[in-house]
Order: sequence, then C-alpha cells, then structure tokens
Amino acid sequence: MNWKVALVVIGCAATLAAQTPPVTILEVVTENVVIYVNDVADPSKMATSAGIVPLPSGLPLTFKPSLGIRDMVSVNGKPAKGSVITRHFFGSFSAGYTATRAIADFSAGGATDTYIVVQQSDGTDVGIITATGFCGMAIPPGAPPKATQSNWSITGGTGAFLGMRGQVGVFTMASARYVSMLEDPANRRVHGGGKQTFMLHLIPMTWPEVALISTGPAVFHASDFSPVTADKPARAGEQLMMSVSGLGPVKPNLDPGKPFPPPAETKIHAVNSPVEVTVNGKAAQVVNAIGWPGMNNVYRVDFVVPDGTAAGMATLGLSVAWINGPEVKIPVR
Repeated sequence: MNWKVALVVIGCAATLAAQTPPVTILEVVTENVVIYVNDVADPSKMATSAGIVPLPSGLPLTFKPSLGIRDMVSVNGKPAKGSVITRHFFGSFSAGYTATRAIADFSAGGATDTYIVVQQSDGTDVGIITATGFCGMAIPPGAPPKATQSNWSITGGTGAFLGMRGQVGVFTMASARYVSMLEDPANRRVHGGGKQTFMLHLIPMTWPEVALISTGPAVFHASDFSPVTADKPARAGEQLMMSVSGLGPVKPNLDPGKPFPPPAETKIHAVNSPVEVTVNGKAAQVVNAIGWPGMNNVYRVDFVVPDGTAAGMATLGLSVAWINGPEVKIPVR
C-alpha cells in the first residue's frame, strides 16, 4: 500500500475515547528573580542607574506598584526558556491590626497579575499562561503541596495552553532581589537575583490522546502500517507509529480548524510543542510528530520502543507541552 494512502486510511479509521481532563502539574523553575519597586518620584529617572539600587531601608511598600522579572530555566526538570513576569500592587493585607497594612480577613502581600511565557530550550515559543491572585497568601485548597505560598487562578493561555484553567502556588527556593526602579533592568542578569519555583495545576481544554481502532490503540508497525496486536506485537528497538489527537499548534502555522494539507501537496506540518513518549515509564526516542495529511486535529507520532523493554503488555505514555494524556497498553514480545 502506498504510504500516503495508508496515512489517510489509518487516520480515518481511528476514533477517540471520551476522557476527562488529565491532571497536569508543571513545576516551573526560575532564576535571576528581581522585583522592581516604583519608589521613584521623577519618572524620567527610571532605569537610569547601571548599578544595583536597593530599596531604602524601612521603605513602606503599601500601595506601591512593582514589576517582577524572572528567567525560566526548566519545566518538570527539562531545560526550557522563557520568563515569568508579575505586575504586582502591594496591598499588604493583614488579618489582624498592623500599622501600614490593610486590614482584611486574610493575609497576603498584595494583588498580582502573572504572565508565564514558555519556550523550548531552543527558543521556540510554546505559549503563554496567564494568572491572577495574591502573593504571600496561603496556597489554594487542592494545590500541589510542594507550594508554600501564593494563591493564583489561571485565567487563560495561548499556543499550546489555549483556554487553560487551573491554579498556581509558589515554592520560594531563594528570595527575590527587591530593588528601586532606578535600576536599569537591562543589567538584571549581570547583577543576578533570587530563585523561585512555581507549581502550576493545569486543567487543559485539550490534551494528547492516542486514538482507538477496532483492534485497540491506534499504534502501528512503521515497516508495513499493520496494527500492533497480540498476534503481531511490537519489539524492543522497533519503530512504531501512532495516530493521536490534541498535539496543538504546528509549524508552519495553519489556520485554526483547517485540515492538514493532503499528501499530494507534500507539505509537512511539524508539532510546535515538545512531544514526549514513554514506554513503561522509560523515555522513547520520538522520530517525528506531524499533522496527519488531510485530517483535522489528527497527528502522526513515530517513536522507537526503548531497548530492554520487557515482554508483555507495556504502558504507553504521551505528552505535549508537558501535558500528559491518558496511558494505553500495547503488547511487546
């Protein structure tokens, strides 16, 4: 069978099982954390000092705005780039009477709008996650317990995180450096700053999912496009291909809702976000992840079964942009 025809046949034969959104936790580690506090009466003097400009000792922060800038270094232990930007207004809320702090029924440092700009380690844009809430407040109920403070609601996202919802807590590894807005932010990495980890509990609108066909998961032998079944199981070291959904944006970009170009146009649309495949929890080599020609929201992922995979029913995991999909089982001999 011609491989282009096989792609369309296999893609059309696959269907998807209804699933509830998977639980997704992102541990985002940042460094060079600097909080620029607006203590400058003359705006023309902002960002004019090349050196470090600490805040004056004893300066009251209540009602002062600030801008926090952080460099992203990893997501779930994998190298990444990007930034976490916070626009903060010091309300300094207190559940008990404290001079210069706003009396309230809770304690917090102030209200914050947050922009989490996520990139792959090579600088490829993955998407932005937006959140809003309070810094220095107790973590929200149900948040990952590793978080120690802050209560933010995820309000949306772009790219791979389109329509994202969820909540955020902060685990402070080393406190941020608080400085005057006199300090030039162009030198932030030169002067350095603290480290912070953000724990994101995501509820995605879409997620990666292996399609189903009459014989089980839509996983095929790459050599002849035949399904992986108990009668014809996979082998360690073999390249397999699978039909999946929910891998999100591709490059070059495609109009939302449009099917991927048919094979005759010989145009390949690669998945923009990092795609990971595991077999029995061990990382598998991902050969390619592309839009399935002629299909809408159907993708082809080729991967190699890791050497040493034990015979029997193996657990196949799939993730995109660090968002895990439901696991499936495939036979391995």
